[in-house]
Amino acid sequence: MSRSQEPTTVGIAGTGFVARHLALELRHRPEWRLGAVLTRRPRASVTGFPTELLVDSIDALIDRCTVLIECTGDVFWGTEIVERALAAHRPVITYAAELHVTTGSAFVGRGFFSEAEGDQPGSLAALTEEARSMGFEPLVFGNLKGFLDRDPTPDAMAFWAQRQGLSLPMVTAFTDGTKLQIEQCLVGNGLGADIVQDELLGLTGTDLETGARALAREAERVGRPIVDYLLGRHFPHGVFIVARHRPEQHDALRYLKMGDGPYYVLVKPHIFVHLEVFKTLARWRQGGGVLLDNSPCPRLSVAAVAKRRLAAGTRIDNGIGSFALRGVCVRIADWPDHLPIGLARDIVVRRHIDPGQMLTFDDVDLPASRPLALWQQIRARVLAGASSRSAPWS
Repeated sequence: MSRSQEPTTVGIAGTGFVARHLALELRHRPEWRLGAVLTRRPRASVTGFPTELLVDSIDALIDRCTVLIECTGDVFWGTEIVERALAAHRPVITYAAELHVTTGSAFVGRGFFSEAEGDQPGSLAALTEEARSMGFEPLVFGNLKGFLDRDPTPDAMAFWAQRQGLSLPMVTAFTDGTKLQIEQCLVGNGLGADIVQDELLGLTGTDLETGARALAREAERVGRPIVDYLLGRHFPHGVFIVARHRPEQHDALRYLKMGDGPYYVLVKPHIFVHLEVFKTLARWRQGGGVLLDNSPCPRLSVAAVAKRRLAAGTRIDNGIGSFALRGVCVRIADWPDHLPIGLARDIVVRRHIDPGQMLTFDDVDLPASRPLALWQQIRARVLAGASSRSAPWS
């Protein structure tokens, strides 16, 4: 940055793990400056940020930034923030896969609205760009997960939340697989991939190369690229792609230690969550396109599934990260009446639900909301088969 160039002002929505560490890093980036941080908590209770930068209204945040980073982890509040920021012509970069797969398709084409590199979906999108630039044809967009417990206990989750310095719902959503299902749903929609089955395959008991190639064979079987994951404690915190390349490159790729083909495994073994967003910020400032969004007409969604028996009258404050529900990736066309887990906010169960049962809108009472209205528009578009990125949203 030249001496005469002013730093670009960044606004942050949220005060959690990502927001705190991003704010710390911004102090050392002369080309960027933190303008404001949005919180709903009493300002005196918020630590880790300069007090004078804390604001409690979306308008104040928008007024004090040139570009906005949304990392609240809240689908409903995040939807309001994103909609108002885009209406005010602010570019929005997100750590919000759950928002993208619930309401994000309604914002595609309204401005620069992109998931950040550093979240697993954004990292997969960046790896895909790199692979395609070298002539690879991706078959599998894969995530690596170290541990999975679909119905963890509250005591175990409280222990790990305290140990890792994360919120209880966040740790629970990581552990029960909901976050993974949401991330891979976003990748599938944004990169035009499908799934082999509901909830993905999630191969276990294999090394990365063997498991990745097994997923590639599944992609060949279904006849299109897929999203999926591998499960094992020995895997790095990263993402991978399995791809083909032209036959005339096979000898060269063998020389380069990529194996005999026809499948080649490309791995990004480290994800530096809050640090990699600077690549997405630079992408926007240099006039680059969106890294990843949910597409205007998504194929996939994340359905709410009961972890345990739910009696009629059961109230669920928030499905993501709860001990009542978890999310599974499904095709919208296969389950058109499913309840997206991102909408499972302040719902009341109408009838008995068995463990493992997918919830539908008929199974619950839920209040009217902007996210619900947007989802109904998205669902109607998907079921009608619309595909135009330029079609207007209301």
